[in-house]
Amino acid sequence: MRILVLLKMVPDVVEELEVAPDGRSLDIEFLRLMVNERDDHALEEALLLKERYGGSVTVLALDAPEMDDALFTALAKGADRAVKVSDGGAGLNTRATASLFAQALSAVPDLWPADLVLTGCQAIDDLDGLLAPLLAHELNLPYLGLVTRVEVSGGEATLVKEYAGGVRGEFGVLLPAVLGVQAAERPPRYVPVARVRAAMKSQKIEAVPSAGEVEAVPVEVLHLAKPEATEHAEMLEGTSEEVAGKVCEVLAERGLL
Repeated sequence: MRILVLLKMVPDVVEELEVAPDGRSLDIEFLRLMVNERDDHALEEALLLKERYGGSVTVLALDAPEMDDALFTALAKGADRAVKVSDGGAGLNTRATASLFAQALSAVPDLWPADLVLTGCQAIDDLDGLLAPLLAHELNLPYLGLVTRVEVSGGEATLVKEYAGGVRGEFGVLLPAVLGVQAAERPPRYVPVARVRAAMKSQKIEAVPSAGEVEAVPVEVLHLAKPEATEHAEMLEGTSEEVAGKVCEVLAERGLL
């Protein structure tokens, strides 16, 4: 079985985000980037499928700061091949990113066809989770998102999808297919730094140019600003009855009662 995993770098929101001097983008000069959390789960699920059924795992990514470290880490975890599109990935919206990935699949030798394409079901800069369904549309393949478990038998995959309230659904999908992974069957594996360094010495990242042009971003950002600090919360003190009374007074003052 051949499995393809798509990775992307996103800002680490633990760090303080700053607006760039142009006022329309994030300042990434000192911003720490990390692999999208859901993409990391997609990689883990791919490695579990490889261990269970055999085959190979290829990781594909668009170039970004610190992407090489992420790809070597994927190789150290057990991926068989790492491919990076070395240009054309900066400043693209989700639709353009999906088009660029689809072009790379047909342009890079021995990358396509694959049985499964896995990526995260959403990202910090793609909260609607549109990358996987848009890519499935580009490839004319079936898609299922919020996947938490994958089992393969013959040319069909049995998928578990997570819904709100702890509800799960089971679906059968013919392969090949594109999946948006919500969570792997187990937490992403830890890989020691020494193993990553060994992968840097013994393995390589294939850098390929973008296969063509993609559509311009249809939505232009006019202005970005950090949230403005206003008045802080008021802490109500007293007994339960006194606090309840004060809450009612506040609601009445604001016309909510």
